[in-house]
Amino acid sequence: MTAPAKWNRLDNAAKIFPPTSTKRDTKVFRFACELTEPVEEPLLQQALDQTLELFPFYRSILKKGLFWYYLEESSLPAAVRQECEPPCSQIYDKEVRTLLFEVTYYQNRINLEIYHALSDGTGALQFLRMLVYHYLLKRHPESFRTPPPIDYDASMTQKADDSFRKYYVRNHGRRIKKEQRRAFRIKGARVPENRIQIIRGTMPVKAVVDKAHEYGATLTALIAAIFMCAIQETMSLWDKRLPVVLTVPVNLRQYFASESARNFFSVFEVKYDFSVPFSFQDVVTYVTGYFRQELTGERMGIRMNALAAIEHNAFVRPVPRVVKDFFLRIANRYTEMGITAALSNIGKVQMPQAMEEHIRLFDVFVSTKRVQICMCSYRDQLTVTFSSAFESTEIQKNFFRTLTTMGIPVSIAASR
Repeated sequence: MTAPAKWNRLDNAAKIFPPTSTKRDTKVFRFACELTEPVEEPLLQQALDQTLELFPFYRSILKKGLFWYYLEESSLPAAVRQECEPPCSQIYDKEVRTLLFEVTYYQNRINLEIYHALSDGTGALQFLRMLVYHYLLKRHPESFRTPPPIDYDASMTQKADDSFRKYYVRNHGRRIKKEQRRAFRIKGARVPENRIQIIRGTMPVKAVVDKAHEYGATLTALIAAIFMCAIQETMSLWDKRLPVVLTVPVNLRQYFASESARNFFSVFEVKYDFSVPFSFQDVVTYVTGYFRQELTGERMGIRMNALAAIEHNAFVRPVPRVVKDFFLRIANRYTEMGITAALSNIGKVQMPQAMEEHIRLFDVFVSTKRVQICMCSYRDQLTVTFSSAFESTEIQKNFFRTLTTMGIPVSIAASR
């Protein structure tokens, strides 16, 4: 008799993705690692098989329950293939049983694409790091007779941990008051066939950090301020009656002890009113102060508990999934009215020093219905990547022109 398949509840952050995923907004994100030499498919497949032994949770399919979606263990094969689809194409299809991630390659590049219900950026990055680690061990056995240590040794249990449940505090009491207001929404002709336009800028991370310090800001706050100002340059006087609002996801592992390879993030919003006279320093100072106020363990804990409380509500739990889906879609549309764009900083990517000569850079971007920046750094290089649903590249040009005007050299690459 066959044992029943293991299953896991979706974590709190993941619940919004299945009912709101569409062909236009697939809720898929991509991490990429560019090596210094072409990828060999058989070795990459061996590395993927070995990595999946360390992340068995990733061998899951998404299924519908009566009250919630859930993840079920699957024996479906995970096959490496050459890249042939547009970036961040649909992975989850409610009509087809598929794994929720894909590994592809193109020339020197290894791509990992993940459906957001499975993991967040930090969890996916750990998977990609281990994948690249095992690939390079196989690709250069003469250089790594003794495998160098890598700084991620979480147990199977820790990787599959639902940290939202672990750190939820019932009857927390404290709330953050949120003023819901319409935001400026970017409009224009969209890229055909539900594709996204990718533009990546690569620059010395030290030059950006030094410039941020000149303005009394962090790197992320400086990039956010430049992004907001780049958007306002495209706005009419009538548009400026509405604020520019960026959503910023935050890795909760910085505030709570967790090695989970699943979702464990929160989101806050930063807005700026460009209807009054301003200077660039004004924007940087405001964004920096707002980041400093919001990026604390206490504030993140309050936000996390407020969202988790809905899931734990005794009146919500018995509501059928189809009804929950209906109201989640409505809530999502309402929330999107207050968002202009998004900014995500994955942070510094590290690999064993002995492997650094074989790796050129890491990159990350997401599917989107609007305009979004994702960024990460590797060694001395910062990659800032725009994904956009629009044909116009005016915001991207404004953004990178500001950086070059500051004296920061930027190398641009774009998708065809």
